[in-house]
This record gives sequence, C-alpha cells and structure tokens, in this order.
Amino acid sequence: MRALIVVDVQNDFCEGGSLAVSGGASVAAAVSRHITEHRGEYAGIAATRDHHIDPGPHFSDDPDFVDSWPPHCVAGTPGAEFHPQFAAGEADAVFRKGQYSSGYSGFEGEAEDGRSLEAWLRDRGATAVDVVGIATDHCVRATALDAARSGFDTRVLLGLTAGVSRAGTDAARARMAEHGVRLEGEPVVAA
Repeated sequence: MRALIVVDVQNDFCEGGSLAVSGGASVAAAVSRHITEHRGEYAGIAATRDHHIDPGPHFSDDPDFVDSWPPHCVAGTPGAEFHPQFAAGEADAVFRKGQYSSGYSGFEGEAEDGRSLEAWLRDRGATAVDVVGIATDHCVRATALDAARSGFDTRVLLGLTAGVSRAGTDAARARMAEHGVRLEGEPVVAA
C-alpha cells in the first residue's frame, strides 16, 4: 500500500510569502489535481506543515540560507496556513513540525493526537510513499530520506515539487538517489 506525503505547501513558501519558492503556488494547484486524479491509489494522504513557535537558531536576522532563515511559518500567522490552491481538506492527517527546532523532515512532526508520521503510515498499512511539495532541496529531501531510512519504498514525484535553487535541487536529487529514493519527473526550480 502506498501513501502520499504532501510537504509544507504553505503560504510563506509560495509566491508572496516570507520565504517564497518560485513555482510554489503552481505546485500547490498541481498537488491538488494529483490528489483528485489519484486519491484511490493511496492508503492515506498526510500533509506536513512548518509550525514554528521558537525554533532557536533556525531563525536569524542575518540568515545564511543553509542552516538559518528569515522568520517563516510562525504558528498562528497567515504564512503558516496551507496555500489556498492546495486542497488541504483532502489530507487525512496533518503533521506539525519545527515548533522548537528546524524541523525539516515530516518524520519529525506529530499529528494533533501526538502520533508520528511513521506511526500513522504504519497504522494505514503503508509500505511505500510518494513525496511531493516544497522545497525539493530542503524539506522534501529530508522527508524522503527519512522515509527511506524508515524502510518505506520511497518515490519523489519531482513534477509536484518546487526547489529553492538549481544547485541545491541537483545536490538533493543526487543524495536522494544515493539512498534509494526513486525520482520521477522534473521539479520546478528558479534559474
């Protein structure tokens, strides 16, 4: 059984957001179309979201855009909400991550009931996952690598992802492939 993990399709990561990724809004719409067309193929659909309260050095007034970033997806702000073009209501569960840390991987998050993403996937009988969302070179990469480490047959549908940079996305693709993650399609990436 395969499940879908939708990573961080939030306002702050789409055009107009505080940490916008070029193509984020189009990815939000494309993910929604994918869900409509393929819902029956999935044992469940999980959505992850950055939900920062006090993430420590993850936020910086002088970010390096590698380990530190401008404030984004602050809990309770419009930027932390799912993008309106993403059909978030189709998700069977939402996993908040990064409350007090960087929280790149969806596997670091938890649902309202405290369950981890891995536990939720196993409860659904999932043995394989498709990973989509934002950003290819950061949270999508981290989530896919953790899925593979956890023993899930992991596939990233790159056509349903947006990356921050070409170099970062290329490095992420290489690293995911090294760890057995199957990659399909081409991501949206700024030149």
